[in-house]
Amino acid sequence: MPTLPPPSARASSRPTTSYTAGDIEVLEGLEPVRQRPAMYIGGTDANGYHHLLWEILDNAIDEAMNGYATRIDVVLDADHKGASVKDDGRGIPVDKHPKFKKSALELILCTLHAGGKFGQKNSSVSGGLHGVGSSVVNALSEELDVVVLRDGFEHSQSFSRGTPKAKLKQGAATRKHGTLVHFRPDSLIFGPKLAFDPELVVEHLESKAYLHGGLVIHFLDKATGATKELHHPNGIADFLPKLIATRGKAQAHRGQFVHTEEREGELKLDVALAWTESTETVVRSYANSIRTPDGGTHEAGLNAAVVKAVRAFIETKKVQVKGVTLTAEDIREGMVALISVYVSNPQFQSQTKNRLNNPEVAGGVEGVVRPALEQWLLENGTIGEAIVMRSILAARAREARREATQQVLRKTAISHRLNLPGKLADCSSTDPAESELFLVEGDSAGGSAKQGRDRRTQAILPLRGKVLNAEQATAAKVRENRELQDIVNALGCGIGNDFDVTKLRYGRIFLLMDADSDGQHISTLLLTFFYRHLRGLLEHGHIYIALPPLFRVDAGKETFWALDERERDRILAKLPKNAKAEISRFKGLGEMPAEDLKATTLDPRRRRALRVTIDNVLETERIMSELMGKDAQARFRFIMENAAQAELDL
Repeated sequence: MPTLPPPSARASSRPTTSYTAGDIEVLEGLEPVRQRPAMYIGGTDANGYHHLLWEILDNAIDEAMNGYATRIDVVLDADHKGASVKDDGRGIPVDKHPKFKKSALELILCTLHAGGKFGQKNSSVSGGLHGVGSSVVNALSEELDVVVLRDGFEHSQSFSRGTPKAKLKQGAATRKHGTLVHFRPDSLIFGPKLAFDPELVVEHLESKAYLHGGLVIHFLDKATGATKELHHPNGIADFLPKLIATRGKAQAHRGQFVHTEEREGELKLDVALAWTESTETVVRSYANSIRTPDGGTHEAGLNAAVVKAVRAFIETKKVQVKGVTLTAEDIREGMVALISVYVSNPQFQSQTKNRLNNPEVAGGVEGVVRPALEQWLLENGTIGEAIVMRSILAARAREARREATQQVLRKTAISHRLNLPGKLADCSSTDPAESELFLVEGDSAGGSAKQGRDRRTQAILPLRGKVLNAEQATAAKVRENRELQDIVNALGCGIGNDFDVTKLRYGRIFLLMDADSDGQHISTLLLTFFYRHLRGLLEHGHIYIALPPLFRVDAGKETFWALDERERDRILAKLPKNAKAEISRFKGLGEMPAEDLKATTLDPRRRRALRVTIDNVLETERIMSELMGKDAQARFRFIMENAAQAELDL
């Protein structure tokens, strides 16, 4: 398999000059947020606009989670371009910080990573420990006003684009306590057309009310005068029936599994689930009341617990399962589940908090849910048997679909528009000689790639997370894996014994991943899949590795791109001694503007890419088996033999 040529081979002609501290620029205060808002809120579209409201709401929810607040009021301005959130919690501290000689309120709103949630003294659980939520909202708002009721007085302060407009004011005496935040997102950042969607806001607030049974949330839309009070004392036990109803499919059994458990110092968990007649599996997960649409370790723990509990029921009750082999997907098919966990130190994948990464949560959730669900199934035997029969039907349907697919692959040519994945942004051309497919890491990067591509000849297929290791998986597992099957369906050339390169829909397939170790790991997994199941693509030279830059260097009117640190340093060394360089490091492809991604990675005239070929089949086979196979000893030997040449990517 190919490797990148040494940096010296790519930039050997570049001269070296001095590079000193005077060339480095530092963005102070909240300016980094305004320069790169997507790093903090995911983007400047409608999702990012609403994310500002979710951040302020999460602060109020944190007060409720820790027992300090019982009511939250959310009000949308008459033009829907601003919103306010009020809670009856403790109120943001307003006394002067002993070190910085500023009020705590101003520090929290004007400083990244300033807050009272880093330790656990003031909040046992919270929606996040980054300390950036309120300050990010402040930085991206054209106006933000705060009123704090605490310590016997009303306190107020106003801000604009992250800067205080005046000093903190102390007003009338009061016995009340709480915080009111009103803000209007900056049109310079989000544009003049975006506004809050009342229906989306109410839906979000209602989910919060379900997750916190004792909390009352009051909503007011000043545009229409419409109000709504949200209060669900039974929590997610009331939420699950509504979620099932929205799916439009009847339950496959009576009753629902609902369980709540709190292990002091470890984990608090609420879970509710049931099986329906739908072929979809729906898991809606929350971590510290934050929706995690990309799942995470709590979902992984739940999925494992469900499969093990059902298998244990089958074994204990000696239920006959004949003619089929139940997979985990068969058992979970049709399941609608809600899981809400509370952990003292949540580790989210990013500031947008779409995924929970705490490794210990998976085992904790499985350890709570598995025995409780198993006991529930045993106590409700008819329900358990209905769920098992539902799983058997799913397995038979899966086998029937697989056989039907095989028949189609054997008997018919694959059409250019047949069975394409829904998330594929296809190109308009049907000529494989000019068509290209980019396999992209994640929806965020996929969005940038879709904006920057040539729609006529370039197709984009976003992939979610790390794909299956085809070296360790059976052929059946590979065929059942949704991400890999999406790739096969998009390519149109079949798989394994049914592979036919003449039916390939794209002449060039690019692996476009982040320029970091995770991106390289995903590329390796995809290459393993192609080598084991679509080797003809490698043999005919259809597979390429895209080389997106890791750094952007702006010097005067010139822009340079660097694949890595060495190339960055060579560029800087080539600049005149008095040149002032601004260096940007891309956190990922999703952060890169579409026009930059086009210029560096998509445009055939300017991009850099490596074609993947097989020079030595025996050597490739050996390396693939050692590095990607099940034998851990082989990998250990390889690591020990090559440790001296390794470079850490931290």
